Amino acid sequence: MIIEIKIPSPGESITEVEISKWLVKDGEIVEKDQEIGEVESDKATLILIAEAGGKIGIKAGEGDTVSVGAVVCLIDTEYEVPRQVSESKPKEAVVETKTSAPLETVLARDTKPEQEESVEPESSIKITPVAKKMMDEQGVNVVDVIKGLKRIGKREVQLVLGDRNSPSVSEALSPEKFVPSREKMSNLRKKLSERLVAVKNETAMLTTFNEIDMSAVINIRMQYQERFMEKHGFKLGFMSFFTKAVAEAVRYYPRVNSMIDGDEIVDPGTVNVGIAVQTPKGLMVPVVRNAQSKSLPELEYEIKILAEKARNKKISIEELSGGTISITNGGVFGSLLSTPILNPPQSAILGMHAIIDRPVVINGKVEIRPMMYVALSYDHRLIDGKDSVGFLLKVKEFVENPLNLWLGKIVVDQMLDL
Repeated sequence: MIIEIKIPSPGESITEVEISKWLVKDGEIVEKDQEIGEVESDKATLILIAEAGGKIGIKAGEGDTVSVGAVVCLIDTEYEVPRQVSESKPKEAVVETKTSAPLETVLARDTKPEQEESVEPESSIKITPVAKKMMDEQGVNVVDVIKGLKRIGKREVQLVLGDRNSPSVSEALSPEKFVPSREKMSNLRKKLSERLVAVKNETAMLTTFNEIDMSAVINIRMQYQERFMEKHGFKLGFMSFFTKAVAEAVRYYPRVNSMIDGDEIVDPGTVNVGIAVQTPKGLMVPVVRNAQSKSLPELEYEIKILAEKARNKKISIEELSGGTISITNGGVFGSLLSTPILNPPQSAILGMHAIIDRPVVINGKVEIRPMMYVALSYDHRLIDGKDSVGFLLKVKEFVENPLNLWLGKIVVDQMLDL
């Protein structure tokens, strides 16, 4: 039976995509639900999944632009290889070609005693002094350690091969290694370029700056992180505090959350915060919807899930659409200060930066505090300076005094749902 694999619709406004990469070769045997290729639209990268197991026949090459609904490959299910057979045969072949003896016998025969291991120059197993001390204290040898390791997988083999084939540091940094190259710009990158130029030409973008003392948030994270992880199963980060602060600050300055549509000013009536995420394919901005009505744990979890989806190419067009204001964090890359660019049709974007210990004046005394510069870029056609500065000051107030997000009526335990 022949199964047709067609290009799925990434969204209503998208009619064609580009074949970014095939993850399998033409004629290869694939399994059901296996990832076989990547297609790229002007908004996101999507994964093609094998609907059945069998022999694949590729009909479109990498870099080709194809229409939504077009057949890009065929799967002949007559060639399907059962999963158990495909997994068991290689294991049996390895044992037969190497030895018929049990694993413990092989390890005992091929591995020298621990004392000789640490001094034998020809040994293929290297032991650091710290590791050897731990082994001596616990009374274990190399065989015990190897037997306790997880199974060898693709990643372990790649690490070894990469280490073996990697050049020395001097060779890697030599001028001969840096050669000119040229590659085709992806649809995602082309669309991003168009949007950035449009922002520059079609908006009156301006940026205002401030700084935030991160002491309170840092202290909350240090004091409650362990309990938070035990209760919720993930770490408490900084982004949830800023997302909540932005959502609450909009209550005081709603114009920052509005946008221009022709001759009209549109107030969406809800705060949908776009969180900029850097992915291998470029910048994506998943959207946390109704941020004003969500708790810190809910925000933290949703931000975590959306970021993972974006980086793993599992994000949907719906999850990238509908944002009313955005946050970007250049601090994760070490940026001390920058001017974030608007994400149209939104009218404002908040830029977070690196947290640096700096001397500041507190109650007339100089103290060292963990400080972060923040920037708000906004469309001056819609947002006046008074609103932009006031909005950023309100964000500063909420982050420096997190309990003010809840008007001081609850304790931190309730704020973190502990």
